[in-house]
Amino acid sequence: MTKSSARTGASTGGFSAAAVAALSASLNRNLADLFALYFKTKNFHWHMSGPHFRDYHLLLDEQSAQILAATDPLAERVRKLGGTTLRSMAHAKSLQSTLDNEEDAMPPPDMLAELLEDNQQLAVNLRETHELCEQHGDVASASLIENWIDEAEGRAWFLAEAGA
Repeated sequence: MTKSSARTGASTGGFSAAAVAALSASLNRNLADLFALYFKTKNFHWHMSGPHFRDYHLLLDEQSAQILAATDPLAERVRKLGGTTLRSMAHAKSLQSTLDNEEDAMPPPDMLAELLEDNQQLAVNLRETHELCEQHGDVASASLIENWIDEAEGRAWFLAEAGA
């Protein structure tokens, strides 16, 4: 790799420019959704109330930490492919499919139900990206995504069992 290609983010994995563009776009959409889901999970964590406050508050704190932990490896994977990743909240907002929640107050079961749906949709979106990775032979991204799918399904399971 030349100094010039290293500075411009050229693929280090031998992927075509079209593959890098497609993979980066899909991974960046997932990254935007992770940030949206992280913020929503923290929002509900901060605004939780009621008789199950402690359990739900701690559950959402654990889940938000898990979501945030996936963001850096995902963004770095885009860079390893040779793509560019999110540069701002506005950029993330333009790509996210996870809806924000601006409600002043919600009953805890509604919060859990919304997060359940969001985590289930994230798993669906990650599976779609996984299929794209398979099409382009990107086994490294696919391997990472498999763990994130399992984590999203695990979060959904806990939310469902908590009463969502």
